[in-house]
Amino acid sequence: MSTEIKAPQFPEAVADGTIATWHKRPGDRVSREELLVDIETDKVVLEVVAPHDGVLARVIKSEGETVLSQELIGVLEAEGAVVEAAPTAAKPAEKPAPSAEPGEDAWGPAVRKLIAEHNLDPSKIPGTGKGGRLTKEDVVAYIDGLASGATAASAPVIAASSAPVAVATKAAPSVAATPAGVMFTGDREEKRVPMTRLRARVAERLVEAQRTAAMLTTFNEVNMKPIMDMRKNYKDVFEKAHGQRLGFMSFFVKAAVESLKKFPSVNASIDGNDIVYHGFYDVGVAVSSDRGLVVPILRNADRMGFAEIEGKIAEYGDKAKQGKLSLEDMTGGTFTISNGGVFGSLLSTPILNPPQTAILGMHKIQDRPMAVNGQVVILPMMYLALSYDHRLIDGKEAVQYLVSIKEMVEDPARLLLEL
Repeated sequence: MSTEIKAPQFPEAVADGTIATWHKRPGDRVSREELLVDIETDKVVLEVVAPHDGVLARVIKSEGETVLSQELIGVLEAEGAVVEAAPTAAKPAEKPAPSAEPGEDAWGPAVRKLIAEHNLDPSKIPGTGKGGRLTKEDVVAYIDGLASGATAASAPVIAASSAPVAVATKAAPSVAATPAGVMFTGDREEKRVPMTRLRARVAERLVEAQRTAAMLTTFNEVNMKPIMDMRKNYKDVFEKAHGQRLGFMSFFVKAAVESLKKFPSVNASIDGNDIVYHGFYDVGVAVSSDRGLVVPILRNADRMGFAEIEGKIAEYGDKAKQGKLSLEDMTGGTFTISNGGVFGSLLSTPILNPPQTAILGMHKIQDRPMAVNGQVVILPMMYLALSYDHRLIDGKEAVQYLVSIKEMVEDPARLLLEL
């Protein structure tokens, strides 16, 4: 019995997708719910799993091909059926592999292409596929390992901080990440790599924001000592009571939401000639992933406590690293917070996330001399930036909104008293 394998039903906002990786080849046995193929859309990677046990009979849409919602991409047969590989599944790579190793016929087109492009010895690459077969992930991991090894002797090891904002008294050295599949072995080489759909969509939206919005940015600075002291005093008790670490992001989310209640235009959006005021507060938190910038949404953030906010952000961070964010996680949003401080950014001008009319940028905490009651005091300070659409938000309103956040962060009691 044959079963058609189709692309998922895409949401209305997603026109099509691209076949990213086939994890099985024609003739491979598969189990029910086993991953067959990844389909990349503008926002997320969708996984298609086997509906039942059987054998993958045909691959109709190969890696790199565009697919529409519910389009046929393959055929699954019951076990014992005669399987013939489809021509599209065995499309040869443009360049032959450097050497013919046992099992080479079982490699996917993406594997052969990577091996040929980087002139790799496949016998040195450990395979994790069925029967030790090489997968695309195996080759990419091997290439990344070579790149890491090339820089390990001269580059310091950097430990990632689990806190949302890092406090540093001096700049930490950094190592530039090498994109997967890109490694240079000679002088003046070039690699042409197509943009992922997510990267292309991000680029499109950023250009759209700059082209269509009257975007301005206002700045302020905030003394982080009050919430740093609060966090120091209560972080252990908080973690014991709620099972979540107390970070800084929850304070800013709460402050942003309480300030949005005072300034509804900052939580609004523009739709043609209409202004849409939102009676809810869905705050997007920008997260960096291997695939690019994604913005999962904290829905009804005004109803969330500190622990719930911290837990949801941690959950989204893990999902982003694993490529498990869903379309629902990233759909909507009335306001966005971006934290460049985790990467060491001292000051920046964040770009709007259309159709939203404002975005808050957080930055690195840095000790600076400040004048307090006529005395010079060293305080941990952070620059804040609010980019806004001047078509809807006046400068006075934008400045007052940012001042409101500053006052709440510098006096956290205001958050509890809703002042």
